[in-house]
Amino acid sequence: MPSAEKTHVSLLSLPDVMLSTLVGLYDILNCFENLGRFDEAVPIRNPFQVEIVSSSKTGTDTASGLAVPVHKTLAEVEDTSVVIVPALAVQGTAWEKGRYPEMVRWLKSMHRRGALLCSACSGVLLLAETGLLDGHDATVHWANANTFRANFPKVRLRLEKTLVSAGGRQEFIMSGGSASWHDLVLYLIAQQLGPRVAQAIARFTLLQWHVEGQAPYIPFSPPMEHDDSIVLNAQRWLEDNYTTDTAIDDMVNRSGLAERTFKRRFRNATNCAPIGYVQHLRVEQAKRRLELSDQSVDEISWEVGYEDPAFFRRLFKRITQMTPGAYRKRFRVPELTRS
Repeated sequence: MPSAEKTHVSLLSLPDVMLSTLVGLYDILNCFENLGRFDEAVPIRNPFQVEIVSSSKTGTDTASGLAVPVHKTLAEVEDTSVVIVPALAVQGTAWEKGRYPEMVRWLKSMHRRGALLCSACSGVLLLAETGLLDGHDATVHWANANTFRANFPKVRLRLEKTLVSAGGRQEFIMSGGSASWHDLVLYLIAQQLGPRVAQAIARFTLLQWHVEGQAPYIPFSPPMEHDDSIVLNAQRWLEDNYTTDTAIDDMVNRSGLAERTFKRRFRNATNCAPIGYVQHLRVEQAKRRLELSDQSVDEISWEVGYEDPAFFRRLFKRITQMTPGAYRKRFRVPELTRS
């Protein structure tokens, strides 16, 4: 039973779990005694009672091959305040439903008893198997988006969000990409102890709030596995010719199709209009230059195909949710690494 004075947190462990996320969450939720000695905002007495929970008490292997000890089995947890499903390794990027029925039933039971159900990164795939997220917003790592949509079409996937809170009492809390477990644990601390404590812990441990969302992290990865050979040839041609001023007209002419027919087939095959496709290719190349070079934004704009730097800046921010300058500041590869 959870302590009457502490917030009981159950961290789920299963064979697919990513050890770094599981241990990271466990460490931060148990850091108060040490951090409280350095910042008066942080209470020395730990307000959380954190336990690793699994189907078996014997311990579980993780995705990395290292085993973790288990404090309690699912059957031994009659009640809890917070459940967290850490990031899971998805083999071949395809999630197979139905492998953990006992955990799904247990998650439903804990929800009925009032627990918050949380997930980090791909952990939301297990959480979604409960059906409790149907009709709600959710987020996940961009690499798991296709398998999530295929398995859970009734859930509204907000891929651009780093952190999503949903449900009638905001009882579902989900974070997106791998490192966004930082946002999840800081959110839980802020809800329990206030934003000042969460910020003090973030400052001491160098955890980050990913306030810009996931958009800057998502690479443009257009579908190439379709059966329209004309569109596929156009896509391959664009890989070397995306900076051309007349790229779209050139693609139409090369296809031998009427303009309207080509654009319709291109959108059907790629889920993107030709103009949007070219824009995403150019922005993706600009991101690499911002990360790895010292070129000015104006120079990069010209090199990827835009003579008007102001237009390029607006387009870059629309796609990535960050200005080129802010993107460079966040993602630039350290000079020591580039030498």
